[in-house]
Amino acid sequence: MNKAERQLAEGILYTDQYQFTMAQLYYRMGLHEKQAQFDHFFRSYPDYGIHKAGYCINAGLEWLLDWMQEAHFTDEAIECLRSQRNAQGTRIFDDDFLKWLRQNGTFEGITLRAVPEGRVVHPNAPLTVVEGPLAMAQILETPLLNHLNYQTLIATKAARIKDVTSGEVIMEFGLRRGPERGSNAAARAALIGGADFTSNTGVSHVLGYPPKGTHAHSMVQVFMALGMGELEAFRAYAEVYPDDTLLLVDTIDTLESGIPNAITVFEELRRKGHKPVGIRLDSGDLAHLSIQAAKMLDEAGFPDTTIVLSNQLDELNIWQITTQIREEAHLYGVDADRLIKRLSYGVGTRLITSEGAPSLGGVYKLVSVCHEGNWLPAIKISETPAKTPNPGDKRVWRIYDRRGRANADLITLNGEDPRQMERIHLRHPTAPTKHRWLAQEDISEIEPLLVDVLVDGKLVIDLPSIEEIRAVREADVERLDPGVRRLMNPHIYHVSLTEKLWNYKQELIREVLNTEP
Repeated sequence: MNKAERQLAEGILYTDQYQFTMAQLYYRMGLHEKQAQFDHFFRSYPDYGIHKAGYCINAGLEWLLDWMQEAHFTDEAIECLRSQRNAQGTRIFDDDFLKWLRQNGTFEGITLRAVPEGRVVHPNAPLTVVEGPLAMAQILETPLLNHLNYQTLIATKAARIKDVTSGEVIMEFGLRRGPERGSNAAARAALIGGADFTSNTGVSHVLGYPPKGTHAHSMVQVFMALGMGELEAFRAYAEVYPDDTLLLVDTIDTLESGIPNAITVFEELRRKGHKPVGIRLDSGDLAHLSIQAAKMLDEAGFPDTTIVLSNQLDELNIWQITTQIREEAHLYGVDADRLIKRLSYGVGTRLITSEGAPSLGGVYKLVSVCHEGNWLPAIKISETPAKTPNPGDKRVWRIYDRRGRANADLITLNGEDPRQMERIHLRHPTAPTKHRWLAQEDISEIEPLLVDVLVDGKLVIDLPSIEEIRAVREADVERLDPGVRRLMNPHIYHVSLTEKLWNYKQELIREVLNTEP
């Protein structure tokens, strides 16, 4: 694919075919410029098998906005649509529709409200609300889901990994195993979610972070093949990078060769006035090897060197490693807490692929259409009640209890303000018998979550830096109840409807079912 072809594939045509066929139908029926509202939300948390997330971290908004500002119908894009034929050889898209797309097919009429990046988010509450001309709001569906679902998925995984550590450094190492250029989005999302650095050089520079990495086994193998051995490989690396010497010690034998040779090189560096960084362990029983490595490095006079662990890590086995260290370290005279604090983690494949939960079930549903100046609710009724969206123009609020902990997210109709309610009636989204009341004296804060991002295509907020987004994530996660943060079987966080929205939804369902043949 050459540059022009890539620009074509990643521009305005970066959506599903059915978005264009629906847009032409709207055009033919005179509905294409009718104002419509869509909600983007996800239905369930990532489930990794034996462990499941109890929250998600919102991410991807800035890159979606970048795409929206650049995407437009070029002559080349129009010609691609013009060339399409059905099975009978008839053109799929007519000239008048294509002319309208060429002249009007931009996102300048789109208004977008969204939960800011880095915020903790939960199922069924709108993360993004899109309002604008029906045809272009429809075309936006696929790229919006593509940009937001994946980054939210990876940011969530990274946040869980960060949450099981005690603040140790996490490095994202997944570029080689990632979904082609999607790895750039994953690296950004990982930084939002809790990774301190990434090995992805290009994205690191774009986002303002120093790229991090060590060396591969192949460097040691080259020296071995040429008859010089592991020690000379380490010496060569230290000679070129004397102040950044971090050595991969498991090419031959970690305890009998790798660490002793690394210590020899570290001693040589120290005599020259340099401070070695540490070692990396990439195979074997990482907990046991960490204990033995710490003991050997301490005895050699290098108690402050870093021990980097890698090899198929995620939140579950990092928790297992640290648990094992706490149980075994004292048997070898090693301080477990001190050892854990000197660890760093290189997390690759399982983070960038979100192993166990490779996709987020984010959806984009029509909830309202404007007709003759009035907003009419739209609803899709599913045999599975949980898949029936909440209709109408809505707002999302976060309610904090007396402790300052997030207690529930509340979805209201536009115009409802739970801050003005003496008591708040929280209704389960689908179960009519499940509800509860909250009195204002039991609440420390009620916060709106959706903010205006675009108004008629114009950006109305200052986009935050990654560091600012990370600070938001840290604060939000800290305000979650420990049960929601739990690695296994997390407590269910409540996302509720107001009584007014619940009744509105039920009335609409009854109305639709009674009028359909």
